[in-house]
Amino acid sequence: MRFDIVTVLPELLESPLNYSIMQRAKDKGLLEVFLHHLRDYAPGKHRQVDDYQFGGGAGMVMKPEPIAACIDKLCAERAYDEVIYTSPDGVLLDQSLCNRLSMKNNILILCGHYKGVDERIRQKYITLEISIGDYVLSGGELAAAVLVDSVGRLIPGVLNDETSALFDSFQDNLLAPPVYTRPAEWEGMPVPDVLRSGHEAMIEAWRHEQSMERTQERRPDLWQRYLKSE
Repeated sequence: MRFDIVTVLPELLESPLNYSIMQRAKDKGLLEVFLHHLRDYAPGKHRQVDDYQFGGGAGMVMKPEPIAACIDKLCAERAYDEVIYTSPDGVLLDQSLCNRLSMKNNILILCGHYKGVDERIRQKYITLEISIGDYVLSGGELAAAVLVDSVGRLIPGVLNDETSALFDSFQDNLLAPPVYTRPAEWEGMPVPDVLRSGHEAMIEAWRHEQSMERTQERRPDLWQRYLKSE
């Protein structure tokens, strides 16, 4: 799977995408991530990528010409399954969307900055807009890193145990159950007996019950979604 990320701050993405599971995925040849500095496509001595917005108002807007030049070049080299713009008004990133995107081969991500990109870029190129939450970041780079990580870990072979992702929170509209490791008792708090019983059916039933209780208590919105899916 390949991600091409267009950004004015590629250095923000270098660290989160070069460690842990993401680096392992790249080392295995399962994931490719390429960063494209938008200023490389901006004309003039100062390589300007932003300008004042028409109609007045605070904040600058990303100019269409550099973005178009970059996207046109990349699209001439390969076909993209999605051209994604990270935006506060995009669809909310959730597990089902991550699952769907993990089946793609080539994804291009445009990171917003300032007050956003010229609307004409969104109209001409963008196939999907994604938000990672109801808040505003300084730029789309961190959102892009979240997107690559959440999708990349689902690629078969990335995780050491390929079944692990199947039991993550949100996969079945439930939060994950509590987990424990050694020692069996710590500061007077024991691991539940059922988890040490070796009885797989009982353990599975306990985990499902815990997932339902935790979801109902902590995420009533998600609990309602779960009930509708049943």
